[in-house]
Amino acid sequence: MRAWQVSELGEPAEVMRLAEDVARPVPGPGQLLVRVRAAAVNFPDALMVRGQYQVRPPLPFTPGVELCGQVADGARRGERLIGNPVLPHGAFAEYALLDAAAAFPAPEVLDDAEAAALHIGYQTAWFALRRRARLRAGETLLVHAAAGGVGSAAVQLGRAAGARVIAVVGGPAKALAARELGADLVVDRRERDFVAAVKEATDGRGADVVFDPVGGEAYTGSTKCVAFEGRIVVVGFAAGQIPTPALNHALVKNYSILGLHWGLYNTHDPRAVRTAHDELTRLADQGAVRPLVSARVPLAGAPDAVQRVATGRSTGRIAVLGD
Repeated sequence: MRAWQVSELGEPAEVMRLAEDVARPVPGPGQLLVRVRAAAVNFPDALMVRGQYQVRPPLPFTPGVELCGQVADGARRGERLIGNPVLPHGAFAEYALLDAAAAFPAPEVLDDAEAAALHIGYQTAWFALRRRARLRAGETLLVHAAAGGVGSAAVQLGRAAGARVIAVVGGPAKALAARELGADLVVDRRERDFVAAVKEATDGRGADVVFDPVGGEAYTGSTKCVAFEGRIVVVGFAAGQIPTPALNHALVKNYSILGLHWGLYNTHDPRAVRTAHDELTRLADQGAVRPLVSARVPLAGAPDAVQRVATGRSTGRIAVLGD
């Protein structure tokens, strides 16, 4: 089969190589062989190729951590599933493996690219907002990188929960995308200070919940505009700067700092992951959520797609389509 492989670590556009004769992966106990119909590109893909992610597959490996695929053989042949491929056989290939226990039915209302993008980003946003922050209807939700893959999911799920959503983006194209996602207020951080915008929009009260996949200045600014008894959910550090929280500030302002590592739920509480998928499927059926897929590229375009995500030049998700 054809598969993109990484034999040395570095920038995706430089080190990903398309191999034409890679052996098709052989499923072990509890695994399913799937033909990849679409793979959603995630920021962790770039980090993994660079050797900067917490998961480091042995070289050579095929990147791609999220897919929609069709079971290729066995009793479940033909089923369309979404999930995380079993590394080192990642999603940027013609075939991949899924753990049967952690694979979920692809919602029928979503096409392959949209279904592929429903898993990691939407599960992350669901657990961050519903389980960690306990977001309630009527509260104000501040979402950083709101036009990105995980941020766009948070905007939609915030709206579905009945919250007022303030979206922070970088640039007019991303501002337009955030508005189309349903954000109540969109702030282009390149044009306006988001701290002042949040305070103005909330009459000085601040945001009840902050969804932060960025870190750096986004986190620091959020501490200045979080409400009394507000919750800041730390999801990632796309800015490349890991904040050092001043805990005395959290004490004085009476807000909470919550961490969210979605992958841990797969081992600590897999039933909750399935519950979240069922809820996301219901919301997709209702039209309340629909992954923002900004581009669909063929398998040959995978390295450029990963590089675009790595450098923040993408909106929503880019999907690499199977042949």
